[in-house]
Amino acid sequence: MTQMMSSAQPTAQPSIARPSISGDLSRMDLDALMRSCAAESRLFYSHQDYDPRFAYELFRRALVERNEDAWEHLYQHYFQLVDHWVRRTGAFTVSGETSDFFVSAAFTRFWRAIPAERFSSFPNLATLLNYLRRCANCVVIDSARAQSYADLLPEECVNWNTQKLSHADEEATERVSRTEFWQLVDGLLLSESERVIVRCSFLLGMKPSDIFAQRSDIFADVAEVYALKRAILVRLRRSPDLQGLY
Repeated sequence: MTQMMSSAQPTAQPSIARPSISGDLSRMDLDALMRSCAAESRLFYSHQDYDPRFAYELFRRALVERNEDAWEHLYQHYFQLVDHWVRRTGAFTVSGETSDFFVSAAFTRFWRAIPAERFSSFPNLATLLNYLRRCANCVVIDSARAQSYADLLPEECVNWNTQKLSHADEEATERVSRTEFWQLVDGLLLSESERVIVRCSFLLGMKPSDIFAQRSDIFADVAEVYALKRAILVRLRRSPDLQGLY
């Protein structure tokens, strides 16, 4: 799967000629299809009526026919939009990764999640774009949470070889796993102060000094935040329930 790493969002234009439609779009030349997609996108961004069928056909060729050229065009056409979604995800600022990294990961996840036989469950362009947006959000959030796992559990406790899942079960299984993980963590915390530290440290990426500055109402000083965080990590890493989960 080839990935194109740059594109430009269509800019608004006062008047755009509509491409003529004749016959089956599946027979349309790919370059002509891409030009039509670009024209319709400009109409969309300039708040004019637009025809989503060209973009939907581009998705169909990329995902059903697994057409390499169509995928390249698709990646280029929607790169900037996905980049925008990535940057708007709250966890992006604490992820430590570039937006390009997550755009590539989002398209990869999208590609793997929609094999040819599943395409029919996306009846229009809006449903495809909504799912692509979910993929963009998920790869950022999963990266932040994966870092949380790494911080909370010793590396040897995570059996990475068993984490590979089929595309059909991946999303549901990951969601259940994350929920169970945080439920177990919450059950091992002894106070609201500890819950604040875990939430701020491992989900929001805050430093102890930042936590104290924001919640000086429950912590005496930064040293208390450090001490509680160390105690939490020791307790969680010794938990057989958490180790058994992985």
